[in-house]
Amino acid sequence: MFRITLPDGSVREVAPGTTPADIAAAIGPGLAKAAIAARVDGELRDVMRPFEGDAHLALVTAKDEADALELARHDYAHVLAEAVQNLFPGTQITFGPSTDDGFYYDFAPKDRPFTDEDLPAIEQAMREVIARNEPLVREVWQRDDLIALWKKQGETFKAEWAAELPEGEELTVYRAGTWLDMCRGPHLASTGKLDPQAFKLTRVSGAYWRGDQNNAMLSRIYGTGWLNKKQLDEHLHRLEEAAKRDHRKIGQEMDLFHLQSEAQGSVFWHPKGYIMWRQLEAYMRRKLDAAGYREVKTPQLMDVRQWEASGHWGKYRENMFAVPDEVPNADDNAPVLSGKADLMALKPMNCPAHILIFRQGIKSYRDLPIRMAEFGCCHRNEPHGALHGIMRVRQFTQDDAHIFCRADQVIEEVRMFCDLLDGIYKDLGFETYSIKLALRPDQRFGSDDMWDMAEQELRDAVRAAGRDTPEFGWEELPGEGAFYAPKLEFHLTDAIGRTWQCGTIQADTVLPDRLDASYVGADGERHRPVMLHRAILGTFERFLGILIEHHAGRFPLWLAPVQAVVATIVSDADDYAGDVAAKLAAAGLRVETDLRNEKINYKVREHSLAKVPNLLVVGKREAEEGTVALRQLGSERQQVLGLDEAIAMLKKGATPPDL
Repeated sequence: MFRITLPDGSVREVAPGTTPADIAAAIGPGLAKAAIAARVDGELRDVMRPFEGDAHLALVTAKDEADALELARHDYAHVLAEAVQNLFPGTQITFGPSTDDGFYYDFAPKDRPFTDEDLPAIEQAMREVIARNEPLVREVWQRDDLIALWKKQGETFKAEWAAELPEGEELTVYRAGTWLDMCRGPHLASTGKLDPQAFKLTRVSGAYWRGDQNNAMLSRIYGTGWLNKKQLDEHLHRLEEAAKRDHRKIGQEMDLFHLQSEAQGSVFWHPKGYIMWRQLEAYMRRKLDAAGYREVKTPQLMDVRQWEASGHWGKYRENMFAVPDEVPNADDNAPVLSGKADLMALKPMNCPAHILIFRQGIKSYRDLPIRMAEFGCCHRNEPHGALHGIMRVRQFTQDDAHIFCRADQVIEEVRMFCDLLDGIYKDLGFETYSIKLALRPDQRFGSDDMWDMAEQELRDAVRAAGRDTPEFGWEELPGEGAFYAPKLEFHLTDAIGRTWQCGTIQADTVLPDRLDASYVGADGERHRPVMLHRAILGTFERFLGILIEHHAGRFPLWLAPVQAVVATIVSDADDYAGDVAAKLAAAGLRVETDLRNEKINYKVREHSLAKVPNLLVVGKREAEEGTVALRQLGSERQQVLGLDEAIAMLKKGATPPDL
């Protein structure tokens, strides 16, 4: 008999062959119906898979949304593959994983690539598969038998993949009726557990077999899948809102920036967009000055030997831009590493350069902490397919800083950083964010003791800041730390519920050791500082893109590129409009005039589309009375105010939140 321990501590003895579904049925019919999967000793498994020995069991229901969604999306991918092969005989299947909001599957069509026009018919075929309520049965196959089956069925891609798996590895197949696919699982008990109205196929694209452009081109069909139609409708609404808020669309409408092929992955900032950049930069500089940071500026080009010493060359070489160095190295005693004495590299990050500044002169324990900040321009050779507007670029500016401190100062410095970040996010309109602790990856520098200490210090700092609570979405992420340090990640939630990882802080003792940074301690001996790598915005480009989409172009007045437009009703008011604009500008407001011979309704509509926050309409009466008719963006009504009163009101709203 097997001993199965339930979450409440109770133990059930069951015979071999018993499944989690059997235990759910023994507990009660309601649970038997609700159970969709099981966690057996922490591993997510099919509810119909028999126990293999003593185990701890937790039954999974739709209330366990993360697990339930992953299972459903995986099942939708299998249903998609079965439906496509039913509709288009001769199509070969490859892979079909779940994604963050749905699923996709790659196919090798027999006759022609699939197109978006095929999607409605495929959706209907998927609903037919779901309606048949086919059990999803896990089977274990011998490797050679499975390869032979795939070859017999003409599934050359599956046969190739199976042949590359290690001999002796357990190969599992899931069968739905007569259709089957190689898969690790787990799955729901049957296709009928899916809601036929809770998915939608979204698009078709090309994809190379195994991501290699030298291999066959496949047709990739994407879909979004959910637990019920309400969730699907909410997701589709979010997508619709996201399309309206797309920073590329709004950036063009508001004349903020553009991108073009002559500078792939770099941004051409227009005057209005650069005004926003400068406002954000000035705000951040004031916050950093007040928090005790010292701003520096470091070179963009550095000898490759420096990047080898730091470890970045070995880890990120494919993403770094290297250029020949035509100037002989003045330091004849400099070590030549790997024969790269004639190469320079554009910096992908600022940290090694900051250590070189720290190393200038002798540092005492009394000098620490040193908070060194830089709005540093960096370059990374991102693949073309990864570039996305101003959110993912090759040239970017980080709001980067490094805190060099003693080990006994780490917790307090991280706590202070959490408070600084909290105030900045709230000033910029983000009330909600979550905090994640990314733990050691498999490939890393440093000892286990070092990692144990660094991870615990970050936990203690978040606790000291009062933010290790469900309110802040506190979560630990195994394996997701940097190669040299664990890190705290700060994930913003925007106006339509999307999350963006922006802020980060990492406690690092590896890089100071590799680059020989030290200070003189109270004992007169040399010690390594702890180096806290930290950013709040991440990069200016990406954060401005997030701001554009979060506010849908309707920025807080202090950040808006044009804060007011003075528009005339009749040409007789042109001189007065000029006087109004001059007084607004003298008060520090960014103002333009619209003196065109157009109807005022046309002007109102046009400036509303351009997201101008304040429109001051003037005509003969306003000129005679010294007033303005103020229309604020999003309001259907206007206020008639004295000019001085209007200026005072706008000036107050245009003041940055920290002033």
